Amino acid sequence: MHARHLRTALIAAALVVGLGACSSTGGSGSASATGSTGSGAAAAGADQSLAKVQKAGVITFGTEGTYKPFSYHADGGGDLTGFDVEVARAIASKLGVKAAFQETQWDAIFAGLDAGRFDAITNQVSITPERQAKYEFSTPYTVSTGVIVVKQDNTSITSFDSLKGKTTAQSLTSNWYKLAQSSGANVQSVEGWAQSVALVQQGRVDATINDKLTYLDYVKTNGQSGLKIAAETTDKSQSAVALKKGATALTQAIDTALKQLADDGTLTSISQKYFGADVTK
Repeated sequence: MHARHLRTALIAAALVVGLGACSSTGGSGSASATGSTGSGAAAAGADQSLAKVQKAGVITFGTEGTYKPFSYHADGGGDLTGFDVEVARAIASKLGVKAAFQETQWDAIFAGLDAGRFDAITNQVSITPERQAKYEFSTPYTVSTGVIVVKQDNTSITSFDSLKGKTTAQSLTSNWYKLAQSSGANVQSVEGWAQSVALVQQGRVDATINDKLTYLDYVKTNGQSGLKIAAETTDKSQSAVALKKGATALTQAIDTALKQLADDGTLTSISQKYFGADVTK
């Protein structure tokens, strides 16, 4: 494979795995927002997904509860909160029902949806062709890119091409490591983001590559800390609400709710609260 084509493929793969728990399935991360809506009028007539939620007066979301800043317990044991949790509650409000949450480990979250333990998943689920073949997806409520993070005074790194010969700090098990290698960087192995960003701050490496949401969360919590984004990928990862295949009516209602939340500024407000930037567009 030509080097440029290899790098494009690695960027797409890295964006899908860049959100930690939601990285288990590969793909471009830039697929159609809603995916296949299934069969025709007959199936639509049998679809009781929205009616079920309305009758119960509750929509139940599957989420991890251990995935900060998206779904976690404040102070380690407080109420469930986070970016995805607040988006889910706002969706429920627009649907005229209450939001309930079923906390589930990531490895079991799709099985829980399949088994009907909850109506939908809000846990930074990246849209991929493989997942679209099995599930319904709302319009995306999170959009992210891969970024190169360097010290504030670094002027030598302005693109992925300029990483050639430079040293980056990466976890060897991540696709960000593969992207750094394909860009010609020398890679120093680290255990994760905290260690890699510390090495950048100390000047022991030139840069690190990671998901933009990870960087924004770090800056929101710690301030700029002498860091900046030197470049970002053109490929984007999109995350959305995932539902059972055939739950077309509920998916469409969630799409309407998300549009209303975008139009009235709610999504932007929640995004600013957690990231200091609008990551919903």
